[in-house]
Amino acid sequence: MSVQRVGDASLPPDGLARPVLRNETLIVLALSLGASALSSLISFVGSLTKTGPLKEQAATLNGSYAPGRPWLDLSWQLFGIASALVPVLLVAHLLLREGSGLRAIGFDRTRPWPDLGRGALVAAGIGSAGLAFYLAARATGFNLTVVPESLPEVWWKYPVLILSAIQNSVLEEVVVVGYLLRRLGQLGWTPMAALVASSVLRGSYHLYQGIGGFVGNMVMGVVFVLLYRRWGRVGPLVVAHALLDIVAFVGYGLLAGKVDWLPTV
Repeated sequence: MSVQRVGDASLPPDGLARPVLRNETLIVLALSLGASALSSLISFVGSLTKTGPLKEQAATLNGSYAPGRPWLDLSWQLFGIASALVPVLLVAHLLLREGSGLRAIGFDRTRPWPDLGRGALVAAGIGSAGLAFYLAARATGFNLTVVPESLPEVWWKYPVLILSAIQNSVLEEVVVVGYLLRRLGQLGWTPMAALVASSVLRGSYHLYQGIGGFVGNMVMGVVFVLLYRRWGRVGPLVVAHALLDIVAFVGYGLLAGKVDWLPTV
């Protein structure tokens, strides 16, 4: 089959390319964060129609799958983390089909130190602002009380929380930034339309936390898209997101109930 160049990707002829890429993108999203967005919407509607204000309801991010059975619980935790990364493998396969793989979106080991440094700076900048926004949104009744973890006090608690944070960051940044922006560009979307789509999607699958979770993550999505376009790599974004989640998950586990400013339920 003959091919033509569009940007930095090799695509089949126009008559086949757009329908195939459109359907491929929809399938990837349906198997991953698109489905999470719909689930989050249903959860948010349930919270709105439940008796009591949002801030008195909890959104638990990392909970036990088998209370009182730590080894079974650990098995379920590891299974959940591993299975959540399957869409990333699918994206890697689809990009490899183009002849580039994940290096096309800057998720490789060619620039580890710049990725780590930039990611740490982004996390430091976003972290404090994000916490302040969450506390304000909850105080004004626009957000549920987010419980980053409610795992039992077992030896694997913090390693699992760290793995969960890394899984979240890899899945979201590879799919919602690198892959989605690449495909939308190949489908002819304008840069602004692609930025809006990526950012709104990010906010949507956090809607289960409340309006604050939606708005805050949508704003973070805009920042991440702009940084990705500047650097051409999702590596720093994965690092930043992982650090943000690690601090949130582990920090909550260490501080919940011990400091007055951290909301609990």
